[in-house]
Amino acid sequence: MTEVEEVVLLNADGTPVGTAPKATVHGFDTPLHLAFSCHVLNDAGEVLVTRRALTKRAWPGVWSNSFCGHPQPAELSLAAVHRRADYELGLQLSRVELALPDFRYRATDSSGIVENEVCPVYVAWTPGPVQAHPDEVMDHAWVDAVGLGQSIRLAPWAFSPWLVLQAQVLPLLGGTSALREDVLR
Repeated sequence: MTEVEEVVLLNADGTPVGTAPKATVHGFDTPLHLAFSCHVLNDAGEVLVTRRALTKRAWPGVWSNSFCGHPQPAELSLAAVHRRADYELGLQLSRVELALPDFRYRATDSSGIVENEVCPVYVAWTPGPVQAHPDEVMDHAWVDAVGLGQSIRLAPWAFSPWLVLQAQVLPLLGGTSALREDVLR
């Protein structure tokens, strides 16, 4: 028996107001919901970037942060980060830190699919090799974090919009540590 993956729906102030099947949430009128993003570093201090699988509904084939996901109803966000690291990348994380607790964004891809998320951002560390799940990730690379930040600023169109926004404020990628209101909303 397969369980239906659900997301936590939120009202405008970020309070949970219900749940919905993940498969029905991301569309042309996506409701605000809870998610997370994670940037993974290795022992050499490089950050992992991934290219989204071509089968992804939103932003297929676009380079992005290490991985993203949605906490299940009643699942702690930290548990969801570990679950998705294992599923998407085959990674066991040795440490996870919350870097941007109030990150929020809304973006529409070229096909009209909307992302509308309260999306805390984590930074994690791993000693292990990547074993990417092909339904999630079509390519990946370990890169210099500052260089990645510069690439994002020079060619933002090549990256997911949430990574572009995160790079503006995440010190790891050369951003300022102060969250600007236009980045949060």
